[in-house]
Amino acid sequence: MIQIVEHVPQERAYAVRTALEAAGLPVRVCRTWAGDEVPGTVDGLVGLVVMGGPMAAYDDFPARDRELALLQAALQADVPVLGVCLGAQLLAVAAGGAARPGVGPQIGWGGVRTAEAARADPLFQAVPERLRVLHWHGDTVDLSDGATLLASCDSYPVQAFRIGGSAWGLQFHLEVDEAAVAAFAEAFPEEAAHAPDLLEATPAAIADLAPHRDGVFARFAALVAGRATRTAARAFFTRRAATWDERFADDGPRYAAAAGRMGMRPGGRVLDLGCGTGRALPALRAQVGAAGTVVGIDLTPAMLDAATRSGRRRHGHLTLADACRLPFATGSVQGVFSAGLVEHVPDPAAALREWARVTARDGVLLLFAPSSRAEHAVRHGRSPEAGDPLAEGELRETLEAAGWEPLAYEDGPHHFLARAARVRDPAG
Repeated sequence: MIQIVEHVPQERAYAVRTALEAAGLPVRVCRTWAGDEVPGTVDGLVGLVVMGGPMAAYDDFPARDRELALLQAALQADVPVLGVCLGAQLLAVAAGGAARPGVGPQIGWGGVRTAEAARADPLFQAVPERLRVLHWHGDTVDLSDGATLLASCDSYPVQAFRIGGSAWGLQFHLEVDEAAVAAFAEAFPEEAAHAPDLLEATPAAIADLAPHRDGVFARFAALVAGRATRTAARAFFTRRAATWDERFADDGPRYAAAAGRMGMRPGGRVLDLGCGTGRALPALRAQVGAAGTVVGIDLTPAMLDAATRSGRRRHGHLTLADACRLPFATGSVQGVFSAGLVEHVPDPAAALREWARVTARDGVLLLFAPSSRAEHAVRHGRSPEAGDPLAEGELRETLEAAGWEPLAYEDGPHHFLARAARVRDPAG
């Protein structure tokens, strides 16, 4: 789900929403002006868009604190964000920067210059060095350390920026069409008076702007869509990472017992994919010994931080990576342990092929869950019989096609476990 936050009825998402819907992304709109409550978490979100409004990001308006908290949560979980005008200012504040009054109203059609960093930016890479855009603001921002400036002009040096790798702020209104400009002018006539030729200049300005507008938002939509599954996982686990071990304290011995069944030899190399807080790492280290290598892989930085705080980093290397695109050479490990991951990746068959790729011949794979398959499925809101990739027949077929030979399958009352050996190259 893409969450859009609107502050006034005239400043809607316009071309942003068009691009998101064209990419097949479901959209939910929070109309703060109509009394809608801003979500308290990023759970279930794969993207966040915060639009403009006449209020100031440095003043206390009703939804401000919840919006800042939502933006901070999105930044922490690496949820793609797009902030426009007020939304950009709130994004800057959420990232540790500041919003403040500018040098005066900047309203109407005017130019911006893209920065050198825009050439390699995922959204701005195809935007020309000079772009005529719609300005409608009197405030500005001071960016936090590490932010990347993407566009500027003489009177307002911060016109577009990126925070990290997936959050963008646009001070100007790139999203507009002719109807949007007319709505702005009607809603804010005193401000529109600063640009007497606004409506007359709009048709030609929109014609020039539209290809670049549509390109930027299409690239944002494609980025959101391409990362949706990973984003949803990070959003879910980030908020829960700090209390994960406490909530599931009883599972610790089950992880240790399952990891103990890997059968790894001293000096071996083993991966824990989707390692979370690293509960399996001590048992894996015990098998391979001091001369072996244990690597915990997870998509969520907060989970790896929790593993570090728990002291489990001493048992293995913690690596932020996508378990479906592993940064390891072919045949470079002797074992793969994975708890509760294979049924949540976008393509289980592709994941098992990737895990086979990095595993040497005769290496071992162990899939585990600290509950029965049925209980695990219900916990995640699905039926254990509705295309469950862990169902015995389906899992056996998928494993064999990926080059694994199934050796054990256990679906007990308190755990699920499947063990396989890497015996051949993937089918096909």
